[in-house]
Amino acid sequence: MYDKDNIFAKIIRGDAPSTQIYADDYAIAFQNIAPRAKTHVLVIPRGEYTDIYDFTANAPADAQTGFWNAVRKTVEKLGIENNFRAVANTGAGAGQSVFHFHVHIMSDERFKTDF
Repeated sequence: MYDKDNIFAKIIRGDAPSTQIYADDYAIAFQNIAPRAKTHVLVIPRGEYTDIYDFTANAPADAQTGFWNAVRKTVEKLGIENNFRAVANTGAGAGQSVFHFHVHIMSDERFKTDF
């Protein structure tokens, strides 16, 4: 069940601050507050989806297309088209700590994670 009071829902509503990188009708991209790479940005859809399974099963086609376009535009705005990692953790065991679907965009000369 989706928690309407999670931090990402608050960011979408404007009830919590974020350092926005990109925003449109489908998604918001902002700096991660606990970066694991030199560049570490989160991209979240504006809808209420708990994880990638929920998003791909329940978001309308235009919302899915709009979200992935926002991911692409965020990468382009950051200028990291040829050196980035996109990660979507699903479930607490995989490291998901906020249960609002999001993609981590990370770039660094040497990544600080072991994938």
